[in-house]
Amino acid sequence: MAKTLPAVDVAIVGGGWTGAIIGKELAAAGQRVVVLERGEARWPSPDFQGPYVHDELKYTRRHELHQNAATETFTFRNNTDQKALPMRRWQFAYPGTHLGGAGNHWSGAYYRFDPTDFRLRSHYTERYGAKIFDPELTCQDWPLTYDELEPYFDRFDYLIGASGQAGNIKGQKQEGGNPFEPWRSRPYPNPPMKVPYAPALFGEAARKLGYHPYVQPSALCTRPYVNSEGLHMSACVYCGFCSNFGCEHFAKASPQVCILPVAMKLPTFEIRTGAHVLRVELTPDKKRARGVTYVDAAGAEIFQPAEIVVLCAFGINNVRLLLLSGIGQPYDPVTDKGVVGRNYTHQTTSGVNLFFDESVNINPFMGAGAVAVTMDDFSADNFDHGPHGFVGGGYLQIQVVSGAPIGFHPTPKGTPGWGAEWKKAVKRYYNHAANITITGSAQPWRGGYLSLDPTYKDAWGLPLLRVTYDFPDNDIRMSAFLTERGDEIGRAMKGVTQTEPGPRKRPFSATVYQSTHLTGGAAMGSDPATSVVNRYGQSWDVPNVFVTGAALFPQNSGYNPTGTVGATAYWIVEKIKADYLRSPGRLVSS
Repeated sequence: MAKTLPAVDVAIVGGGWTGAIIGKELAAAGQRVVVLERGEARWPSPDFQGPYVHDELKYTRRHELHQNAATETFTFRNNTDQKALPMRRWQFAYPGTHLGGAGNHWSGAYYRFDPTDFRLRSHYTERYGAKIFDPELTCQDWPLTYDELEPYFDRFDYLIGASGQAGNIKGQKQEGGNPFEPWRSRPYPNPPMKVPYAPALFGEAARKLGYHPYVQPSALCTRPYVNSEGLHMSACVYCGFCSNFGCEHFAKASPQVCILPVAMKLPTFEIRTGAHVLRVELTPDKKRARGVTYVDAAGAEIFQPAEIVVLCAFGINNVRLLLLSGIGQPYDPVTDKGVVGRNYTHQTTSGVNLFFDESVNINPFMGAGAVAVTMDDFSADNFDHGPHGFVGGGYLQIQVVSGAPIGFHPTPKGTPGWGAEWKKAVKRYYNHAANITITGSAQPWRGGYLSLDPTYKDAWGLPLLRVTYDFPDNDIRMSAFLTERGDEIGRAMKGVTQTEPGPRKRPFSATVYQSTHLTGGAAMGSDPATSVVNRYGQSWDVPNVFVTGAALFPQNSGYNPTGTVGATAYWIVEKIKADYLRSPGRLVSS
């Protein structure tokens, strides 16, 4: 029998970005808050200090900061005719664990969604007609607009010390920024990052072809900075240990650097690590949450009563908790009824491998997680979709993350996979290769959804989350178009002797890394028939349960989700503070 603890006002599941933001804000408002983090405490000092953090084997191959697949994983299949099987190693994505979650190991590429992303169904229908959408697509509008969310994007910018060159301040175009950028209230708090050689070559070629390259915005500080919470951040040194690593320099934004030190000084804020939440406990009528049950580090089952429960775990793990807790109707792709698990998407990534003359030295080890030159000419609806017959788009860039020796050994097609010829090719191309990365949107469809697996269980005897997903035809057409554009730029770049375009093809494979940008499954909306939560992240069915993160996205915009995740966290908690605490109940009529 579970041990019952004294009640708190707010139980938060997960100690990443959304849990840290919402927990701090509610504790500052006088609420008794407990954050339940399944992983261990991790801090830039001492946990991420050099030289020990410079361990590619530990962090990128053995997944030190990622969900432990030996105790809890996902099962995967492409369609309902297949039997889903467990992922034993993380390859398709890197779900985070430990305090800070994916906010520790992310690269720091930092974007806002475009205004058209929030009106996707309406906007494309108005401009191109309803037939632009394939019948299988279940795209829908958000229940809020970019203009409503902009103040919260701005707030997150100044929390994390974002670095970049504004392209549009209050409707006024800015020299040197992204000309397609939506309006912003004020400049980035820090200037843009330095540009390595390969991205510079990309920008030069793209500009000559008439495109509009710019330096990618970043959550890596480019100079010493004091953030909006009064916490100090340092300048990035371009060491290359960003993606999958914690930052030793206090330069990459993370919950531990940007907000948790302030939250932990509040007398009503508590973090419990080693607390693996099993489910949200409901009243007998299933109309209200009583709290959460979790297993502590010693294996004891604990019930934490709470007046409010906020799900702030990794996006699709929030969906699993909803399903395990019986909150909302699970989605059925056969009838197209139900909402929990509906509109799951990944991301439609592709690329063009580039191989250079030996006179062009790329120096791939001189980089950072988010240092890139990017172009948005084919993102969102920045181009005429009519002749192409698909919805969505993506950005093209060269980003120099790291030349880490285990993972980075580019060779042209036809090179043997091992032996003397492979070694010769690795030596030839290590310093003379780069990749144009194409990060595309993903449209939801009836064949992509999340559910509980009927066969496989986790270490606590609970069903694993089952991912059913493949690329819809729309995204295959989009990927082919974007990859052709990337190949044109690659062939125009100085010193390139060979290009290898790789458009995305079916079937989607769980054994190839796409991105960690898993979205949907608990879509935010204005209609309970097609959404799990209302515009404030509040469950339609259990109004004292709130959901956060990328699970709320009705579709995947293509842009990296963290900026929008942070903005929606502030949006949700402001409504809780302003209205829900004063008068608990439904914030939107169903």
